[in-house]
Amino acid sequence: MKDFFKGDRWILFIRDSSVRANAIFLLSLSIITLVISFNLNWVIGVIMIIFLLVGLYVSLKQLYKLRDDTNTYINDMTYQLERGQQEALLDMPVGMIMLDEHQVVKWINPYMAKYFKLEAVVGKKLSDVDFKLSKLVKKYHQEKHPIVVSWKRRRFEFLIQERFHIIYLMDVTKYQQIEERYKNERVFVGQIYLDNYIELTQGMNDSEVSNLHNYVTSEISKWAKVNHLLMKVIDDDNYLIVGYQRSLDSLEKKKFKILDVIRNNTTKQNSPVTLSVGIAYGEHDLMKMADTAQQNLDLALGRGGDQVVVRAENSEARFYGGKTNPMEKRTRVRARMISQAMQELMAEADQIFVMGHNKPDMDSMGACMGIRRIANMNGHDCWIVLDTEHVHSDIARLMLEINKYKDIKDHIITPEEAMAKATDKSLLVMVDHSKPSISISPKLFQQLQNRVMIIDHHRRGEEFPENPLLVYIEPYASSTCELITEMFEYQPRDSESLNKLEATTMLTGIKVDTKSFSQRAGTRTFDAASYLRSAGADGLLIQHFMKENPDSFLSRNHLISTVKFINDRMALCVGEDNQSYDPVTAAQAADMLLQMDGVDASFVITKRPDGVISVSARSMGDFNVQLVMEKMGGGGHLSNAATQVKGQTVSQVKEELVDLLNHKEDSEDDSATTEE
Repeated sequence: MKDFFKGDRWILFIRDSSVRANAIFLLSLSIITLVISFNLNWVIGVIMIIFLLVGLYVSLKQLYKLRDDTNTYINDMTYQLERGQQEALLDMPVGMIMLDEHQVVKWINPYMAKYFKLEAVVGKKLSDVDFKLSKLVKKYHQEKHPIVVSWKRRRFEFLIQERFHIIYLMDVTKYQQIEERYKNERVFVGQIYLDNYIELTQGMNDSEVSNLHNYVTSEISKWAKVNHLLMKVIDDDNYLIVGYQRSLDSLEKKKFKILDVIRNNTTKQNSPVTLSVGIAYGEHDLMKMADTAQQNLDLALGRGGDQVVVRAENSEARFYGGKTNPMEKRTRVRARMISQAMQELMAEADQIFVMGHNKPDMDSMGACMGIRRIANMNGHDCWIVLDTEHVHSDIARLMLEINKYKDIKDHIITPEEAMAKATDKSLLVMVDHSKPSISISPKLFQQLQNRVMIIDHHRRGEEFPENPLLVYIEPYASSTCELITEMFEYQPRDSESLNKLEATTMLTGIKVDTKSFSQRAGTRTFDAASYLRSAGADGLLIQHFMKENPDSFLSRNHLISTVKFINDRMALCVGEDNQSYDPVTAAQAADMLLQMDGVDASFVITKRPDGVISVSARSMGDFNVQLVMEKMGGGGHLSNAATQVKGQTVSQVKEELVDLLNHKEDSEDDSATTEE
């Protein structure tokens, strides 16, 4: 009883708020009960006092016992937790290293000791114990989340608690191997197409065709076997390939040398075959992957063939190959089919709009005027969309001549006027480009994006309208004017044909794009030029359009005088940061640089009057300038490309271009030493 009423137990009892509240309630209830009992009868009151005292004693005794048991349980649990923590530090499969402020090892857990071959490391600097681990600590000491690193030929999740100077390493080698295996064994699907097989075999006998097909199929089969691919022949000029991601990674490192092997070997046999390949990966749905592979193959063919396009759905494409100029393989049958399809689209439209790229050249303007004439020959109205305030000097001279032709002048409108006139039934024809972002009016394209036709001679890029009604892209044509000239043969005979100015403008466009018929000019080019000449094209007027003023002449010579050479093969001219040049002048300078002995490619970087930095790139055909310009946001042909860069200076663009050129050279050198 004496222990029961010890002061410290009562103090602890009173401190417990939940017990205290219950005790106060029971005490109040007891007092009320006693008062009522004594009022009824004193005997009953005495009995109630005895009963309450006994009940109070028993209740408090039980409460004390419950409290003591709880404290005992908590103390035991606390001990077990502390012991568990200590054992976990010693036995858990996570490495721990504790350092001091000077990177000296203060403690390591036993799991970590095995990685140091049980050597004594406590008290030593971490850099003396393991230099690589010390470098990892310096590199990732501010990371807030675990980083997977390689150490001791294993993979670890690496985390540093900088506040406590503790390093944690969890061995995740097994899981990383599973993840890498999953990535390596993802399936990709590809299609291989022989670009010019049909054209090559047209003049062969059955034996020659069989030999050529057997050779190409044999080479592709051997290549597939070496690279662990499944290859199936779909048609004489079409193959299907299926493989794992690790094989695709290997092929990309080798730059798909199969293209060079087949091209070079068939060229020796006077039957040069080139391949176009479209590869898709990263999808779980094989049907979607097959569709993406077909789209990639179309992109490769649209860029002129002889190349590989690797792309996952909704991601950026990677290009390989494209080292040869595209071969002329279009036929007049295709020109007739495109012409008829265009006539049908025009018949369905209430009005037609045609526009070229911004800062139009003579090929762009000639193509616009040619499409307007075709529309008129079929009885339709056609408006040429042009921003007359921002044109080159040659287009400015053309506009002065157009003023003499009221009908043409009245059908040249601004982008704003075109947007006001356009309806849901209007047809938009994009000529000499296929990128909406470089159109004269991207807003007009957005308004008519479901009613678009494309006629172009540049290689197709990644940026492309989603659902064009008709596409006529022929990278092996000299110019867009050449493509459109061929369509006049299939127009109504009783309608008014090209006038003198239209024929002259279109012939000027061909002459400018072929550098006076010295580059990319095939037999069809001369046929088109002959037709335009017979339609009234004026040679003197062409010379007038192509004239340059003394300032342009001096500016071009000044640019050429700044020439520097990169790797002894490429000529680079760079204008001043504070001096603007006409884009035509820069392009002419790039063309003239190719006339120097030993120059395979030329690049001219200048600031345009509108503040945009332009790069004109040219080559003799052995160096693909298109790939370089595409990496800088531009495009073009293998031997003729350009780009425009906003928000940078001439010096910054020069530095970027030089880095790209040096990197390309290094890549080519590396790939040259890689075995097939």
